[in-house]
Amino acid sequence: MKFLGNSLHIANSGKLIARAKKTPNADGIVYDSHNNKIGKVNYVFGPTKNPYISIRLFRSANINKIKKNYGEKLFVSKPKQKKSKRRGRRLRNKK
Repeated sequence: MKFLGNSLHIANSGKLIARAKKTPNADGIVYDSHNNKIGKVNYVFGPTKNPYISIRLFRSANINKIKKNYGEKLFVSKPKQKKSKRRGRRLRNKK
């Protein structure tokens, strides 16, 4: 896991807004300082050096706890790679 940045506030849309040190991967999983899953990176906006990040919260995330701990350190990990569903070609005997 890599350090993402600090939480700022919860927007009217219900998404958590955070200020990051670097641009994170899209769809990265976000954790709080207690290693609890909070949500996924939804949208990155603002300046490129210190962007703002919109985080779509999971239903299991405790919103009241997040509201009390504004400024808390957040961490991000890479999303799991999906296996491609593409099948290999079958070799045909050419005459």
